[in-house]
Amino acid sequence: MPQPHNPHNTEPSWFSLIGGGAPSPQPPHALDHAWRPDELGPPYFQSTLDLGEDDEGKVYATVVKYEPAGFVRAARAVLYVHGWSDYFFQTETAEFWHAQGSAFYALDLRKYGRSLRDWQTPGYVDDLATYAFDISAALTLIRAELGAHTSIMLMGHSTGGLVCSLWAHYNPGEVSGLVLNSPWLELQGSSIVRTMSQPALAQLARINPKAPLPSIDAGFYARTINAKFGGEWEYNESWRPNPSFPVRPGWLSAITTGHARVARGLHITAPILVLASTKTTILARWSDEMLRSDSVLEVDQIARRAVQLGENVTVRRIPEGVHDLALSPKPVRDVYYESIRQWSTAYGWSGTVN
Repeated sequence: MPQPHNPHNTEPSWFSLIGGGAPSPQPPHALDHAWRPDELGPPYFQSTLDLGEDDEGKVYATVVKYEPAGFVRAARAVLYVHGWSDYFFQTETAEFWHAQGSAFYALDLRKYGRSLRDWQTPGYVDDLATYAFDISAALTLIRAELGAHTSIMLMGHSTGGLVCSLWAHYNPGEVSGLVLNSPWLELQGSSIVRTMSQPALAQLARINPKAPLPSIDAGFYARTINAKFGGEWEYNESWRPNPSFPVRPGWLSAITTGHARVARGLHITAPILVLASTKTTILARWSDEMLRSDSVLEVDQIARRAVQLGENVTVRRIPEGVHDLALSPKPVRDVYYESIRQWSTAYGWSGTVN
């Protein structure tokens, strides 16, 4: 599989830019095209992608598809990419896209969710460009099922939104559009905080890249969504733990490098929809305001960075939305999905695909 490249950019590849000259990961050895029942139960099925090996051993990604009875092969598909310390379980999102006439697939990235193995450091990569193989392999699988000319839209949440944005920048013409649900486009605080912290973080990443950093997750976000605490959602807490997986210097350095690239401006050619709450509530102690605002990221930062992603960007603010807008209370979710429907009808599939 060729490395991602942008013919309109003098940078030779995503790997050389983000990875600073580090060896690129191995391409996928083979795709397991066998679909088997998923833990979500029918009509969800999963297939494993063999991504070769890294320094911890064998590496896999997992594609989940939604295929209800009577499913007819669609000309359009959506590939969903989850956020940090997360995996795909948002079944309403799959059902929404199916109702729009699109096939739905979700990708559990390497070392997350269904793809996590006992010998792996959960969620860890030291270079966001590594995920180019996960995404490209998933797209190969989708097009093998639906046809080489299938129009595919990427949908990314939080860290997945950052990864999808970078991938789309370095792979123009590969997808028809992007839907970004509270994408993590800048470090909390400001670009000044990121710039000042990067040298020290890079030093830590060189010395002990996998050492766990002190946790700052007080569990407030989980309290807003988990059914055990009064929320609406049940999920696999081994794959989405509370507190979240430990943050490690190598991973955080990769994230801030990605943020720096976004800050310089991307040139995504496909139309983009960025959705975020209208309010952030990040506090050291619990507040009921966290039930109706983003308690993870600074939403005004998201809106400011969004316009630097490409030339066709729509920003939609969702009142009383939580961090994952798809997990907000039902009336808020209705606004969220209707906003996506309106945008996708007008713009979402208009990107030119190679």
